[in-house]
Amino acid sequence: MSELTLTVMRLGFLAVLWLFVIVAVQVIRSDLFGTRVTQRGSRRTAADTRPQQARQQQAAPPQQRQQPGRQRRGAPTKLIVSEGTLTGTTVALQGQTITLGRAHDSTIVLDDDYASSRHARIYPDRDGQWIVEDLGSTNGTYLDRTRLTTPTPVPLGAPIRIGKTVIELRK
Repeated sequence: MSELTLTVMRLGFLAVLWLFVIVAVQVIRSDLFGTRVTQRGSRRTAADTRPQQARQQQAAPPQQRQQPGRQRRGAPTKLIVSEGTLTGTTVALQGQTITLGRAHDSTIVLDDDYASSRHARIYPDRDGQWIVEDLGSTNGTYLDRTRLTTPTPVPLGAPIRIGKTVIELRK
């Protein structure tokens, strides 16, 4: 091999080695200090959501149309964190999808080593029931000690476990 080829190979190996070191330091830094929390998106005003709600109601069959702000009798009205670092946190259920995970744009941001960045979501179906779905997390989502493999309806008061965090739907 020529001297030039050997020198280029040495410099290439050195560059790859430094790239590996830099990436390793960044991973360690993010594990130690976490991700930077930024402000969530701007709030939507009631005027912004009215046309969307009207379109959704027009698309629904007459028997499934609901008055704005009304829920099915006996349906849960809030989601409560009962165990974990966020114990006592309450989120009002207003028909929107609730995302759970370590990502800063999740509805409930979990500071849990066993949670994925996009871990699970809880959303209402057309019958007014709330459904929990695991989003391909590594450690799984559990509903009453059963690991979820498909979207599953959540009974009132049933514990949803994500790592060390337990969440329940309540009236």
